[in-house]
Amino acid sequence: MASSRTEKIKLQKKLKRSVARAISDFDMIKDGDRVMVCVSGGKDSFTMLDILLGLRQHAPINFEIFAFNLDQKQPGFPADVLPEYFKQKNVEYVVVEEDTYSLVKNMVPSGKTYCGWCSRFRRGIIYRYAREQGFSKIALGHHRDDILETLFLNMFYGGKMKAMPPKLLSDDGENILIRPLAYCREKDIARYAEIIEFPIIPCNLCGSQDNLQRVALKKMLQSWDREHPGRIESIFRSIQSIVPSHLMDEAMFDFKAVSNSKEKISLLELNEEGLPDV
Repeated sequence: MASSRTEKIKLQKKLKRSVARAISDFDMIKDGDRVMVCVSGGKDSFTMLDILLGLRQHAPINFEIFAFNLDQKQPGFPADVLPEYFKQKNVEYVVVEEDTYSLVKNMVPSGKTYCGWCSRFRRGIIYRYAREQGFSKIALGHHRDDILETLFLNMFYGGKMKAMPPKLLSDDGENILIRPLAYCREKDIARYAEIIEFPIIPCNLCGSQDNLQRVALKKMLQSWDREHPGRIESIFRSIQSIVPSHLMDEAMFDFKAVSNSKEKISLLELNEEGLPDV
């Protein structure tokens, strides 16, 4: 029992440090902000809300926290769980009910995942509510592993070097999204949620499978983390230290403007590896 309490304190401190650093690095929350924290009932959003509430108590700025949940009418969704939790935490909240489940089920062929359309509808409802209620920030519970998975999904299947930004202006240009867990590891979040015993609501109530490509990438990253300690950290640092002149995006770097009239290297002066002899 004592060891579990010690582990809880250590994890809480670690997560708080990571969240505080992300907020500071990317100027996520300012004095007077009204932050709408999206809580789905999963381990990530529960942890985000818990850590933000803890940080607000000692923050040098004043900001509001408002919990938001979207009840998409998935079969078996326990409608009482989140309101009871929010009341227990003494946090303002709203549960918006929108039957997007029926819409998605009618649109998506049998056997296919609902996740893409489900998230699209959810995003539109969240943006609309935040705009109508005058919230200055929308906090989402994506963590470091989500960011890296998205990076590889875009590289492997989209042909783009693109991940999830920690701070983003929404497509409609009216909402600022923030990801306070951007520096947090999923395994730390999972262990913290287990110790705290959040009332987790499963994401698969609709019966749809997760994005199988994302599942495969998650397993790949977990395998690397076990077998090659430090590799994940190094990859994550790499997306924070981009060198456009050493990639191949002409929109990011003007390669045509690179020239040196004083020195021309002929093909004869190149070594076997295609590099100039020095």
